Parts: sequence; C-alpha cells; structure tokens
Amino acid sequence: MLNNTLNQNLFKKNVELKATRDGFGEGLVIEAEKNESIVVLSADLEESTRVLSFAQKFPERFWEVGVAEQALVTIASGMANYGKIPFATSFAAFSPGRNWEQIRTTIALNNVPVKIVGSHSGIDVGEDGATHQVLEDIALMRTLPNMDVLVPCDYEEAKKAVGVAAKSLRPTYIRLTRSKSPVITTPNTPFETGKINVVWEDTDSKATLVACGPLVYEALVAAQKLKKDGITVRVVACHSVSPLDEQALIHEAKISGAMVTIEDHQVSGGLGGAVAELLVRNLPIPIEFVGVYGRFGQSGNSSELKKEYGLNADEIIRRTKMVLARRMQ
Repeated sequence: MLNNTLNQNLFKKNVELKATRDGFGEGLVIEAEKNESIVVLSADLEESTRVLSFAQKFPERFWEVGVAEQALVTIASGMANYGKIPFATSFAAFSPGRNWEQIRTTIALNNVPVKIVGSHSGIDVGEDGATHQVLEDIALMRTLPNMDVLVPCDYEEAKKAVGVAAKSLRPTYIRLTRSKSPVITTPNTPFETGKINVVWEDTDSKATLVACGPLVYEALVAAQKLKKDGITVRVVACHSVSPLDEQALIHEAKISGAMVTIEDHQVSGGLGGAVAELLVRNLPIPIEFVGVYGRFGQSGNSSELKKEYGLNADEIIRRTKMVLARRMQ
C-alpha cells in the first residue's frame, strides 16, 4: 500500500499537478535567502528554467551568459573555486548535452561544487522534437567521477534537491522536466543523496519496481493495478541515481527476487544500467527495463510519446509480468 509520508490524494481525480522545474525555481529562492554564497548562471533561458524569480530578487548574484553553454559551466567552475555555490542552468539537451567536456574537465576533474541543472529532459518536451528530447544525460553524468546525479520525481522533491545540492561540497547534476506531473510526495517526505524511498509495499511482494523522475507515478499506478490482479509488488523512488543506495537496493532484491527499472531515458547507461551493474556484482536476479531502447525522440504530445515509447503503467505491468515469468522458471 501507499507509504503514509506521501500524498494520500494521489489516485484521486483532483491530484495536484506541478512541474519539477517549478519546484526547483521556488526552492532556489528559498535556499538563496538563507545562503548568500548561492549564485545562478543562465544560458538565455531564465523563464524556461524557472530562475527568473531568483534573477529579479538577487540581480547582483545572477549572470546571463547568453547561448554559450561551454562558457556557462566554465565560469561556474571558477566561481565555485573561489567559494561560491553556482547553479548553472539550461536545457538538458545543451547542458550537459553540448558542454560535457567542459563539465568533465573544469568541474568534475577539479571536484568543485557546481550544480548543473538540466531542465526539459526526456521525451516530455514533446513538440520540440528529437533534438531537444535528451535521453542520454543521466548516462553522461553518472559516468563522471565525483558527480552526484539527482532525478526528483515531483515538484516537492525538486525543491528539496536544491537544498541538498547547495549543502553538498560535490558537483551535482539535477534533472528536471518541463510538463506538469502529479505531486507524489509532501514536504515531510525524506530526500537524501544516496538514499531511496520505498513508496509502495505489500506483503509477499514478487517484484520491486525501481523508478526515477515523474515515472514514479506511473510505477505507483501500475502497482495499484497489479494488486487488483493479485500480483503484489514494491515500488522504490530512486531520486539519487549516483550515488545509488546500494545496500537498500540489494535488500530490495533479496525481499522480492525480481526487479523492473523505470525511467524516461535510454535503458543503456541510465538508472537501469546502474541497478543492473549493482545487482550483477552482488545478487544476480531477473531484471527488466522500462525506458527507451536505442531510439531518438520525435515530435508529438507527451501522452502520445509515452505510449509510443512504452513509458507508462501499461508497459510497466507488461514488463513486471515478464520478469515474474523468468523468476518462476
């Protein structure tokens, strides 16, 4: 059943919808009021990345670098080296998509606490088309030494991600989405780097669904439908893709004996790849992956694309039944 620290109105028709980028923008102003070291840099996308409110309230701590993503993160690395906490913001297709080498060399290699914020990630950007639908950014960032990767599942987690990142001395990537999605968590739901949250659990669970980003909601919908069919599962929200909560995920594997990973990203190199790498070293069990299988995006509205790429509850249910068939062999 649903964890009692979550939004108990989650499955009702009037569930609140807010974008993770909005949570980030609000959280940024809240944290900046408490910490004068926080500065923000934008690549000509203040409104879209929701840093406009920060720019208006703290103009002396805001830098507009223009459409120059390599300069965006390189300038941020210099600021971090001299004691600032920079949040470098753009679309994920451009940062880290366009400036990965500068992130690698000036931020990760030097281990300075720049916070790279990639908005408009995944298939969610719909009508913007394949060039803007970045499905490889988690893979790019989680392979970098020293880099934390946070993928908040909703508005509330995105607000918390700002505070967690601001307090960290490590480089951090925060992945955000454009469209509104259900607010799953509450201000009291835990959020820590390197930790998971078990958001749905039933006795004698036959599989664990491990999801990140707004697809955590689809995993919960799938869990509810599976239970009606007599199949009990656990659902884990994995907002920290790097570092993983290794011991907790191994524990989940021991409890259920099968896993399904769920993400709006390429299966290769993303959450699925990270979990598979962990389990093959420690506790090999049957595993299935819900995500994008070696395809680029395409133009279309969000619901059409989620159906086309299998990023919904129906596909999660199908993959769960597949992994259970393998588990029982």
